[in-house]
Amino acid sequence: MLRVAVPNKGSLAEPSTDMLREAGYRQRADPRELVLHDPGNDAEFFFLRPRDIATYVGSGELDVGITGRDLLLDSGVPAEEILPLGFAESTFRFAARPGSAASVADFAGQRVATSYGGLLAKFFADHGVDAEVVRLDGAVETAVRLGVADVIADVVSTGTTLRQAGLELVGEPILESEAVLVRRVGAAASSAVDQLVRRLQGVIIARRYVLMDYDIRAELVDEAVRLTPGIESPTVSPLHEAGWVAVRALVPRAETNQIMDALWEVGARGILVTDIHACRL
Repeated sequence: MLRVAVPNKGSLAEPSTDMLREAGYRQRADPRELVLHDPGNDAEFFFLRPRDIATYVGSGELDVGITGRDLLLDSGVPAEEILPLGFAESTFRFAARPGSAASVADFAGQRVATSYGGLLAKFFADHGVDAEVVRLDGAVETAVRLGVADVIADVVSTGTTLRQAGLELVGEPILESEAVLVRRVGAAASSAVDQLVRRLQGVIIARRYVLMDYDIRAELVDEAVRLTPGIESPTVSPLHEAGWVAVRALVPRAETNQIMDALWEVGARGILVTDIHACRL
């Protein structure tokens, strides 16, 4: 039986269950339900705190889990990322009072507050910076104002909260994070895990791409397929009317209208766009 850890609360929770549901797995209807059996897929889902998921997976008690890349690296457990899932993106950055630091090297001898002590300690060790890591649980924006730290390291989206706290970003991002599927390092091969990965990959592709069909004169095909190369190659089929062909290709969802405009200028007609609900590539 496949045993999967799923985030119970927070920004990872709902997108994770939505993705698993789209991948064909049964998911809970009651948020108070902490264990769910899916007999149709011979799978069991355990709804846990996102910060604990890497620990359970790394111990070998569960086969795989969904958590944040930042939480995985912060845990320090023997678990590894096997598939980025494309949601819950975030950036982990340093922030300090304006003009107090220009680069990571300036943090030597200073106190740096964070909720990700393991991740930050490894970062400083890798960069040869001798700084004191002040571990806090939760928001750290006020740590400098309250005199607990000289610098903070935290997840940043727009930076508005930091500016309101009188801080500015310093240096390059420490980490670009997102939701990831993780498993124990050195885990034995599993057909159930492989199937889960294929299904999730299918959901990711279905979310990022649409299927585009159009008709075009045969002599214009080469120019048109440069706009719609597909993932491997577009399908080109002759039409009943001589000199015309039908083309079908996957195109990035975010670029749909721009590609349609460009195809129209090239000479394509009958351009249709279809959502993809599932796929295997």
